[in-house]
Amino acid sequence: MAESVKDRVIRIIAEQAVLDVADVKMDSTLEALGIDSLGLVESIFAIEEAFDIQVPFNANNPKDSEFDISSVGAIVRAVEGLVAEQHA
Repeated sequence: MAESVKDRVIRIIAEQAVLDVADVKMDSTLEALGIDSLGLVESIFAIEEAFDIQVPFNANNPKDSEFDISSVGAIVRAVEGLVAEQHA
């Protein structure tokens, strides 16, 4: 069975935070997981590669981007949206 978008995103974030997947909750913030700005960039690159998508360059500025990075759940929803657009 193929891994869901949610599971892949959580696995990528867990890898970047050097945490067990079970420690990454949908309402966790990247800051709470110990992911700094460099970790965010690395996470975004890993997500782009895993899903063959392009995350908006201004994703780290919520006022200027539709790609919400406020929580793991928000990132999952944003990636699901980009994947859906890609397959539309």
